[in-house]
Amino acid sequence: MSNTFENFQATCRQRVDRQIDRHLDAAEFRGPNLGEAIRYVVLGGGKRVRPLLVYASCRTLGGNFEDADAAACAVEFIHAYSLIHDDLPALDDDGLRRGRPTLHKAFDEATAILAGDALQSMAFEILCQPRADSDNRLRMARELALAAGPAGMVGGQMRDMAADGRRVSLSELETTHLLKTGALIRASVLLGGMSTGIATSAQLERLGEYAHHIGLAFQIQDDILDVVADTGTIGKPQGSDRDRNKPTYVALLGLESSRDRARELAARATGAIVEFSEQAAPLRQLAAYIVDRVN
Repeated sequence: MSNTFENFQATCRQRVDRQIDRHLDAAEFRGPNLGEAIRYVVLGGGKRVRPLLVYASCRTLGGNFEDADAAACAVEFIHAYSLIHDDLPALDDDGLRRGRPTLHKAFDEATAILAGDALQSMAFEILCQPRADSDNRLRMARELALAAGPAGMVGGQMRDMAADGRRVSLSELETTHLLKTGALIRASVLLGGMSTGIATSAQLERLGEYAHHIGLAFQIQDDILDVVADTGTIGKPQGSDRDRNKPTYVALLGLESSRDRARELAARATGAIVEFSEQAAPLRQLAAYIVDRVN
């Protein structure tokens, strides 16, 4: 990665962290431990890939960081909520996330469920704050709701659970991960473009194609890391997918073919935005980052 991209990445992470902290400071938490639990998760590390995609997509279409702040926070809150619920005993039953005990281990299961519920609501509250472009914000809120709901992330999680312990086709696996992981990544890219208020349908179509490919590449790289990276590096138990007999790209294709598939998808993603100007450089570099990351 170039120094330019690393600087952009650091700027975006610092910016969204400040925005998240501001929203949490302004929130009214009326239940004991609720604010502490939410801060534990949201401010407890993470690569902030989804906010990065929001900011990069916004800049691609000539927008400013300020235009994308609300969307960047909203997608990170939805992502955090999904991680809390995925880790619960009824779902993946994980005890480690980002190198620390998962929320239901650090607090308790009921607090984890309610913290996830709160983050989901807060995401839409942030995105729907009154602005001059209220019609555009309504479209953005709908896009995020579709990505997070039964036709997106929740539906993908249900498919993922139903596939545990059985062999699935590559087509089935890709559909599951385009919903479970890819839907929120796609929403992040589209919300970034939409946040400018000037995105055309043709531009959003190209951004959506980019996001389709990069969302799948992201999940393939996750499957690879589950095999090759150690627990200290990835921040969660190494080999957990294998131990639960979950269908993965590595299980279906093998390690090297999975790596080839991830690189192919990254190339398709950058090909989808080839007509955009140099302002799309962070999006192009993010495609490489996603398939080269080690955690």
